[in-house]
Amino acid sequence: MREEWFLPIVAFSGLAFMFLDEALFAALSNPFGFAFIFIWLFASVLGAALCVVRHADHLAEQLGEPYGTLILTLTITSIEVIAISAVMIHGANNPTLARDTLLAVIMIILNGMVGLSLLIGGWRRREQSHNMQGANAYLGVIVPLATLDLILPSFLRSDGSEASGMSQMILAVISAVLYGIFLTLQAGRHQHFFTEEGELSMETERPTARSSILLHSLLLFAYMAPVVFLVEKLAVPVDYVIETVHAPAALGGVIMAVLVATPEAISAVRASIANRLQRAVNISLGSVLSTIAITVPAMLFIGHITQHQLTLGLTGSDLVMLIVTLAVSIITFASGRTHVMQGAVHLVLFLAYALLIFQQ
Repeated sequence: MREEWFLPIVAFSGLAFMFLDEALFAALSNPFGFAFIFIWLFASVLGAALCVVRHADHLAEQLGEPYGTLILTLTITSIEVIAISAVMIHGANNPTLARDTLLAVIMIILNGMVGLSLLIGGWRRREQSHNMQGANAYLGVIVPLATLDLILPSFLRSDGSEASGMSQMILAVISAVLYGIFLTLQAGRHQHFFTEEGELSMETERPTARSSILLHSLLLFAYMAPVVFLVEKLAVPVDYVIETVHAPAALGGVIMAVLVATPEAISAVRASIANRLQRAVNISLGSVLSTIAITVPAMLFIGHITQHQLTLGLTGSDLVMLIVTLAVSIITFASGRTHVMQGAVHLVLFLAYALLIFQQ
């Protein structure tokens, strides 16, 4: 329990913003006050999210793959849904927020996280191997979902306007059904797709301590509770900087994407350094898949309930970056072996995306 020193800190932060939020947010008009409030909230949420990842990693060791990675991706995705919902509800109507956040998460993970993992892993070991069937299974669902949810809506009407509510709900149902089928196969008959050769048999023979699983599960939810509250408070300074400083509209999505993707990025890079590329692939591609398949239906449902308009279809340079990223990802994971050059290409694409944010 000495490792849980951050729990009282995040609990204190939650209590402070629960009872003193008006006084604290009154300082947003001051640049130093804004910086203090934003850093405090961002560090609290990020630190708690890192602790969530740590306990998810412990559960992964106890439960084995793919369950450990599944717990991690679903937990982080739930934080993302809460964060987007908070910014969308509390700020001015920004119909592209969910779309911008989805694109930012995809770019950060498929280019930033994957690029860094492959670059470091390839630099240390020349080449690394992974289960090609698992990567193909992920990409086989990611590509059509990304196309249906982020590309197709821009072309459903000849006048260029956004898809109708009925069309959006059909896309939401398709996303949920495809993800449900994928999870059934991942945890069932095709579980071996997501493990390295011989790993599944070792994990099934490993004894599991029920007390340890229970402890880490309780601590995981103990950190999740203040995150749910604090991420809603983080929406206030994020909305403030977008509306008052007239920052790019996509900046809010990027901030939320960095918040939810950083813990998984650290876990994926560590796995690659330890020559466990299959786990890094599971984390990276699993995170992208859950982000698209869960966030889109959730945002459409919340938008319908709260009467907030949502725009999903990408346009311009964002559309080009998504298509290029998906194509390069298919090539990267097509052979079952990776090297430094592939990591460098993904990082260059991530740099291009980051620069284009401020050119729009």
